Amino acid sequence: MLNILKNWKNQQNAASNLERYTKEDILKGEIPAHIAIIMDGNGRWAKKRSLPRIAGHHEGMKVVKRVTKLANQLGVKVLTLYAFSTENWKRPKMEVDFLMKLPEEFLNTYLPELIEENVRVKIIGDESALPSHTYKAIEKAVKDTEQNDGLILNFALNYGGRTEIVNASKALAEQVKSGTLNIEDIDEALFSKHLMTESIQDPELLIRTSGEIRLSNFMLWQVAYSEFVFTDVLWPDFKEDHFLKAVGEFQQRGRRFGGI
Repeated sequence: MLNILKNWKNQQNAASNLERYTKEDILKGEIPAHIAIIMDGNGRWAKKRSLPRIAGHHEGMKVVKRVTKLANQLGVKVLTLYAFSTENWKRPKMEVDFLMKLPEEFLNTYLPELIEENVRVKIIGDESALPSHTYKAIEKAVKDTEQNDGLILNFALNYGGRTEIVNASKALAEQVKSGTLNIEDIDEALFSKHLMTESIQDPELLIRTSGEIRLSNFMLWQVAYSEFVFTDVLWPDFKEDHFLKAVGEFQQRGRRFGGI
């Protein structure tokens, strides 16, 4: 028992010291193939500086570039970013309008760099409700990067985990109703193929910034066995060191998937 407690304490101490780790240190361990991030705290970042909320969103856009570049350098295969939820439409119209312009600004500014770095852009979410200018910018980025085979930068835009599960259930129910699928053949693998992420493996690591400790309707099926890392850092303040620390914490975890 004493050895177990000692090992646990050593792991905690190692995790707490990860802010001093370099990219080279992290590369010595296991790199999560798929990292998902709930980018939270833009509004609070702006409020602390007596700025409008949209200033926080704009500053957060710069962090997306830095984190994407670092994830690519580490060899991460997929980076999914929760950019706009189905519930975010409840926010003030001015803020929503600004948020709908951010993907266009980000992609128009950084798309050449993404192409140069072999990044492939994808999107999950209900695209039908997006403004035409937002949809066109994303459609162009997806098309222009579809031949790239490096990091997949996956934007969850107008996305809701519950809606995704309901839609998958409806699709399977329709197949059973039409007689093209036996209900006995429905299993987890088949269900996963009817989700928006059917071509992407589930996240191994989920990061949420700003101190909130909840999923907020994000990838509810996919994160069943993800490792969670919550940080008090607001998204616009999220630096490369914070990302490395989160990956380092992942490397300290024992992933047993229900086993011993």
